[in-house]
Amino acid sequence: MRVLTAIPVFNEEKYLARVVGEVRRYCEDILVVDDGSTDETPRILNDLENIVVLRHPGNRGYGQSLIDAFGHAYRHGYDWIITIDCDDQHEPHRIPAFIARAEQCDADIISGSRYLMTLPGNTPPPEDRREINQRITQLLNEKLGLSLTDAFCGFKAHRVNAMARLRLTEPGYAFPIQFWIQAAMHRLSICELAVPLIYNDPTRHFGGSLDDPRQRLAHYMDVFRAEFKGKRCEAGNRACCTQP
Repeated sequence: MRVLTAIPVFNEEKYLARVVGEVRRYCEDILVVDDGSTDETPRILNDLENIVVLRHPGNRGYGQSLIDAFGHAYRHGYDWIITIDCDDQHEPHRIPAFIARAEQCDADIISGSRYLMTLPGNTPPPEDRREINQRITQLLNEKLGLSLTDAFCGFKAHRVNAMARLRLTEPGYAFPIQFWIQAAMHRLSICELAVPLIYNDPTRHFGGSLDDPRQRLAHYMDVFRAEFKGKRCEAGNRACCTQP
C-alpha cells in the first residue's frame, strides 16, 4: 500500500521544519503544498531534503492546496493520501493509526475527529469555532444521512481512487462542506478516528472577512446551498461509522 502524506502550508515558518521532520518518522513520501507563502517558508522548504514541493504563485486557498494534493497522489499512483495541517494542531505520531485503519477496513475516508472522545491533552477551542463546527456538522448529518462528529478536522486519510471520483472546486476554508456533500452523494464509505483537540496558538486566524464568525458562517452556508442544491442524499446505507 503506497501512502503519501500531504501538508498544506501558508506562512508556516514557525512550525514547518519541525512538522516535516516529525512526519518523516512515520511516512516516507511527503508532499508539501506551499500556497504562496510570503514569509521564510519557501527558503525552509528549499533546505529540506527528500520531499516534493508544489508551489502556488499566489495564495489560492486551503481547499485548492488539498485539491492539488489529491491530483498529485492520483497521478503518481498512490493508494492513500493522508492530509495533516502544519499549525501544531495535529500530531504526526498518529499517522500510523490512520494507516492501520486503512489496512483494516474498507473505508474510503478516515476522518480525524476532535470531538469523538475526550483524549489526554485536549484544549478548549475558540468558542466561535466550536459553535460553527457543531452547527455545520449537524446540518451535514441531517441532510446527508451521516453521523459525523467533526466536519472540519484536516487530519484525514483518503483513498486516492475514491477522491478521483469527486469534482472538487472550492478553493477556500469552506472546502470541507463541498467535500462531505460530494463524498455522500458518491456513497463513499466514511469512518472517524479520534484525535486530540489542540489549540496551541490563539493568534491564528482565517484572514479577511472570515475572521468575523458571522460572515464565516454565512459563507459556509452559501457554499452548502450552492453545492447541495436542495437534493437529499440517500447515503444512509453507508452511513459514517464513528469509532474511537
